[in-house]
Amino acid sequence: MQQINWQDFIKVELRIGTILEVLEFPEARKPAWKMRIDFGSEIGERVSSAQITALYSKEDLIGRQVLAVVNFPPKQIGPFRSEVLVTGFHDTEGRIVLAGPERRVPNGAKLL
Repeated sequence: MQQINWQDFIKVELRIGTILEVLEFPEARKPAWKMRIDFGSEIGERVSSAQITALYSKEDLIGRQVLAVVNFPPKQIGPFRSEVLVTGFHDTEGRIVLAGPERRVPNGAKLL
């Protein structure tokens, strides 16, 4: 495992946002959702795509808080431009389990 220093870590903006909208993404090579996420007044709303359809329905996601990297450059995914990277973990079957807070926190809160 490569070690990093504190200065490297603080460059990564890991922020909490609340999922406001979830849309189908039929153009994706692997099943995925398109999401609109609110990161509070400092960052605003951003969009992202995530391959999380195996464990999460649209209804499961609306209102859920997620941890995302908000300072990567946007990434073009087919016809969609993803602005943030929603984080998660692979379970034993390779499905993505979303990362998020144990309790609700303000949108835009930074992981410390």
